Amino acid sequence: MDSQHRNEEKNPNETVDTPDNHTNRQSEEMTGRSTRQRPAGKKGGAYKEIVEWIKALVIAVVLVFFIRQFLFSPFIVDGPSMEPNFESGERLIVNKILYTFREPKFGEVVVFDVPEQGRKFIKRVIGVPGDKIKLEGDNLYINDELVEEPYIKEAIEAAHANGELYNGDGTSYNFPNDMVQEMVVPEGKIFAMGDHRDNSTDSRMIGFVDDKEVVGRADVIFWPLDKISFIKHRY
Repeated sequence: MDSQHRNEEKNPNETVDTPDNHTNRQSEEMTGRSTRQRPAGKKGGAYKEIVEWIKALVIAVVLVFFIRQFLFSPFIVDGPSMEPNFESGERLIVNKILYTFREPKFGEVVVFDVPEQGRKFIKRVIGVPGDKIKLEGDNLYINDELVEEPYIKEAIEAAHANGELYNGDGTSYNFPNDMVQEMVVPEGKIFAMGDHRDNSTDSRMIGFVDDKEVVGRADVIFWPLDKISFIKHRY
């Protein structure tokens, strides 16, 4: 009896697994697992956020590249050749897709590459394929007809009021000339001149511009801010 009684006595340091204790241990175990898993969740969320940011940046870069390569491109006017309508330092948006669907037209302001000089020019379309071009002083003839140029009308009138020609001395900048003698614009090319007639290197000196060199049409002035506007091509 004494031996059996001793075996049945409980160790005072031993924890009895009662229903309440069992429940508490399960709760503690679950709390421990939850605590251990929480940092992993945060890391996973941060990783996903970084991935989303990277995706957004990649998409943005691709869109900018696509837009600049195929749709629109910025251009900075450099020099006085298009005064009084465009001043050096002005920033423009060039529409690169327009001439994919149609050919340039008279009076449109275009940007084109000049491979020989390794840079781009901005000039105005004066002649298209088949046009016969002749410039004598301030008189422009296309297909033997005198053509008005409203985009420089005021500048021409101001020069005449001072007893001068807008086109310099009236001979040096005429067309045709010793540098370019062909008068008819060939197929696949345009004839372009600057608005500042006596201060422009253009088709009178470099010859006709190949269609493949035309970057696009200048459509918007976006800088400086006080000059933001759509460029007027038709008068």
